[in-house]
Amino acid sequence: MTIRQISVFLENRAGQLREITGVLCDSHINLRAISIAETADYGVLRIIADDPASASEKLLEHGFILTMTPVVAVEVPDQPGGLNSVLGLISDSGIDVEYMYAVLGGSNGKAYMIFRVADAEKLCEVLEQNGLKSVPGEVLGEH
Repeated sequence: MTIRQISVFLENRAGQLREITGVLCDSHINLRAISIAETADYGVLRIIADDPASASEKLLEHGFILTMTPVVAVEVPDQPGGLNSVLGLISDSGIDVEYMYAVLGGSNGKAYMIFRVADAEKLCEVLEQNGLKSVPGEVLGEH
């Protein structure tokens, strides 16, 4: 099961990130996960929002350039080695992790990671075969 991630392209200038969070705040959209990567010329803000359709609509209305990407949210054992064991399953299955990041404030004391891989369905199958599940957006607060 995949969830929708919004990737917003940023200029490398002061205040651009706040403009984005301001648009989302004014639209009463809550962020569930956030990651930012940058190069010398631009940045990419990756977010999981509680209402991805509205979030992308509002950001587009304000002139931001974005894409929607399917990603897999995985409940990771919240203990030493928990992430390592999940990465072992992924690696042993020949799945390449393009990038990953953590979810803010996981519910019920759980730890969650967002994975971007080339074959999300294969990742979901591998997780299920090993007693782990991909997490639906609702678990992260999506509605």
